[in-house]
Amino acid sequence: MKILFLTENFPPETNAAATRVFERALYWVSAGHQVTVITCAPNFPHGKVFDGYQNRWRQTEDMSGVTVVRVKTYIAANAGVVRRSLDFLSFLATGFWAGLRAPKADVVCATSPQFFAAVAGWAIGLVRRTPFVFELGDLWPMSITAVGVMKKGLLLGCMEKFELFLYRRSAAIAALTNAFKANLISRGIDEAKIHVVLNGVDLPRYQPRDRNQILAQKWGLVDKFVVGYVGTHGMAHGLRNVLDAAEIVRSDDHIRFLLAGAGAERDMLIQSAQQRGLDNVIFMPPQPKENMPDVWSLCDVALVHLKDSPAFADVIPSKIFEAMAMGLPILLCSPKGEASDIIDRHQAGLWVPAEKPDELAQAVCRLHTNDDSRRRYRECALAAAPQHSREKQADEMLDVFQGVLK
Repeated sequence: MKILFLTENFPPETNAAATRVFERALYWVSAGHQVTVITCAPNFPHGKVFDGYQNRWRQTEDMSGVTVVRVKTYIAANAGVVRRSLDFLSFLATGFWAGLRAPKADVVCATSPQFFAAVAGWAIGLVRRTPFVFELGDLWPMSITAVGVMKKGLLLGCMEKFELFLYRRSAAIAALTNAFKANLISRGIDEAKIHVVLNGVDLPRYQPRDRNQILAQKWGLVDKFVVGYVGTHGMAHGLRNVLDAAEIVRSDDHIRFLLAGAGAERDMLIQSAQQRGLDNVIFMPPQPKENMPDVWSLCDVALVHLKDSPAFADVIPSKIFEAMAMGLPILLCSPKGEASDIIDRHQAGLWVPAEKPDELAQAVCRLHTNDDSRRRYRECALAAAPQHSREKQADEMLDVFQGVLK
């Protein structure tokens, strides 16, 4: 099968979409399929092109058997509405152009976020008479209203109508959560075309390991109890709540909060922590993907955190599955929903309501003082990880592709 895939994020970027698309593509290639990915020059989240790359009209490379076509875009940091919108729209145009030049595929797939990548994928499929599969990674534009970037109005209404148009015109939809599927059905999308393909983790890359003592010494984490948040510091994550919880437990010098990554709110969080004198909060810059298991090894507990909004009750952060594979107890702070159901079902950790710093602080203290609970959560997390492997997810996506070809 010849697969053409559009995604604005791709390695060496390390966010969830980049990792998901790349790791699955490797399994598709190993199964004998031809995979071409159309993306842009790596620049997320700071809006600066990574070393070794240029923002050129077209450049190609081979990444472990995956043909990667990078196109020129208007590059902007992951902050600000207007510039980010220009970034998205430019990828729609140049990604579409690259798709028309690429060898004809058997199936075209595009992932959201962001939404305009899916528009480009649909347009390529339309022009080249190729089935289009919409991978639904985010209910966009609903999610941008949830973080306060856009208010309901004429523009948002037009975007939602076009969103529904894309769902109806796609040959199939691969939703990353059951809640996404339920949302689409409630809005009149044919249930038969919606497939749920949950996120996962590449088990060979993530396994339990001893704490990396070099990193622990560098960041002042030797002999500390570390609650680690590893991922994007964005508007959807509500990480100010973590600073509030850190302030509550600051009298216990054994507890540290590690925030590793980048995002639109990172600078604000650093400034706030400095103003409050929160020496128990450590900010680590984003790390290369190959270093992530070592970063996770610093943690005694994996913190998964989302903003308090109904839109995020439908989200299942991929870091849940990475933490499971690393054998870490999970502390989920989010609206009650599908992610909390996964934690409860596997008994892999604790759930606390979103943006309740007192309850988050209490949960951290309980985990800190109860070795037996942490050990039980670790065992359950490890046992659950194989049920959410990236290889399983790759096979399920192939089933969706093959279904539309039939």
